[in-house]
Amino acid sequence: MTVAGRASTDPRCRDDGLGWVSRALFGDERIALTVGVEPPAGSAVAARYAVVPSVARARFLLPLGAPRVTAAALLAYNGLRPATIRLIRAALGVAARVGAVDRAPFPVLTVALPAGLHPAEVLLADRLAALLGGGARYAACGVRPPDPNHKPTLQLFDGAGRPRGYAKIGWNPATRALVAAEAAALRELSGVAGIDGHPRVPRLLAEADWDGRAVAVVEPLPPQVRRVPAGAAPDPVALLAVARRHRPPAEPRPLAGSPFLSRLTAEARRSAATTPGGSRAVRAVAALTRRHGDVAVEFGHWHGDWVPWNLGRQGGDLVAWDWEHSGPDVPVGFDLAHDAFHRALVLRGEPVAPAVARMAAALARHGARLGLDLRRQRLVVDAYLLELWLRAWRLADAGAGWNRRLHPALLDVVEQSGD
Repeated sequence: MTVAGRASTDPRCRDDGLGWVSRALFGDERIALTVGVEPPAGSAVAARYAVVPSVARARFLLPLGAPRVTAAALLAYNGLRPATIRLIRAALGVAARVGAVDRAPFPVLTVALPAGLHPAEVLLADRLAALLGGGARYAACGVRPPDPNHKPTLQLFDGAGRPRGYAKIGWNPATRALVAAEAAALRELSGVAGIDGHPRVPRLLAEADWDGRAVAVVEPLPPQVRRVPAGAAPDPVALLAVARRHRPPAEPRPLAGSPFLSRLTAEARRSAATTPGGSRAVRAVAALTRRHGDVAVEFGHWHGDWVPWNLGRQGGDLVAWDWEHSGPDVPVGFDLAHDAFHRALVLRGEPVAPAVARMAAALARHGARLGLDLRRQRLVVDAYLLELWLRAWRLADAGAGWNRRLHPALLDVVEQSGD
């Protein structure tokens, strides 16, 4: 096939979401990947996917030839989705059960291999099936616009349509670091999750270093899990359980001299070497030390992305997922701050400054239950904003690009609070 001919049929040559996902999942050049045409003569078809709803507006890659699996890919965890999307996926899922997706005029992506090449050598779904004991035989994948901070995620199913796991794929330095961080967090939480107020978490099922990508396979969520309402009040018991991990409350210690402040200082200095905003961060850390250095606060772990869309309930149990930003040695209260800030920023669409005001108000309402008096609340607000800016810098420095909603607005607010 000529280069021009390949570009017209091989989705890996596209610069949209379908191209990005295709390159992440089927990057090996030995794989023949075509849309709308048959693979080269002599190759063996390994899988076929419906591209839904079209090549230009692709949103799903759904496995063909197994109606129960196709339906399961559309219906799994539909209770966590917004109502409009839930209805669309429910209708498609019902149709898929009777084979309608296989018969529908969706474009078909065909995956084919040269004779003699074992699928597990080049196809991630087959490699993961082997890691999971051979039970996962089918994969589905959502398609999103290309973004250096997004990770393709494979839904893995057995032949009966039962979910076997979710595989997150780190494909660049930023996303590889996130996948590795979540895998480490899930390993550490295996002994404490679901006990004495700690939320339940999915188990880590497998890890793989595959073709330059970091892959973590996470246990499916409980089948009846339901989304935590966006307006639900924070759960201080769960927040403290995450922070303490079944250990007694840590003795409060001053911000000055803490490992947290040392890390913040070191990262701010590193950021100054790579971005003009870094020098502002260095000055902001110094101002934080002047304002709050003598304030003693409890330090502990945090989830790192504690927001309603990463939380659910099954019965009376809280379930938390997406632990890729989890870490130790932060002031207790960071998860509460993150939750309030992002409810305002993401759910209400507010700019940074009003979101910070809502975060401060949430700490004033609920902070006492986390041991935060007024001085500690102010420390948490100021320190969290710097932590969040440094996260944005780390992602940008690792190739993910800047979150324009946070940079440079976070530093503007930090500087104004020190005036």
